[in-house]
Amino acid sequence: MMRRIERENTGCLSPGQDLVVAGYAGLAGMVILVRKRLRELSDWFSDEYLKEMDECRRLMVQDYAGSFWRELGAVEWESAGEGGILKAIWDLSGAYEMGVEFFLRKIPIRQETIEVCERLELNPYRLYSAGCVLLAADNGGKLVDKLEKYNIPGQVIGRVNTGIAREVIVQDGRGFLERPQPDEIWKLIPDFSR
Repeated sequence: MMRRIERENTGCLSPGQDLVVAGYAGLAGMVILVRKRLRELSDWFSDEYLKEMDECRRLMVQDYAGSFWRELGAVEWESAGEGGILKAIWDLSGAYEMGVEFFLRKIPIRQETIEVCERLELNPYRLYSAGCVLLAADNGGKLVDKLEKYNIPGQVIGRVNTGIAREVIVQDGRGFLERPQPDEIWKLIPDFSR
């Protein structure tokens, strides 16, 4: 039986709450990959585009204190980092032994991240995602509006359900979220450390 992970906040996950992602999945990993694999990526991308990719680091969400997220309307949160946004979803739902359903394509992700991951054959949703936070809220739409006031991109991606199933909704149907796997960045940077 999984037990509640100790956290700074004392929120509570309940069926019907919305799941919101603040920031961009895989962005931190993409920036690291551009720096570490610049030579390889320069075969595919222009110097100017590679510079733009590197500058994307400014789009990462700050590591705010829990009181900030609570004031915006979040009842619980999980920072995405090692293992990516999918690990954050797994961890948050597992900590409360609650089910979730979410739309994979609604997870905010930059085009630059997708392109780098395609070239390097990596899954962007399992890529290092520091500067990205999974939030749970009673009203995800309101939370997204409040995030916007702080210039933080946000998107409602799904909701909390009864039971323990972690369902992923994709274009052609539904599936179940797989257990977390090693971060994709380790495939190319075995000595990676935060």
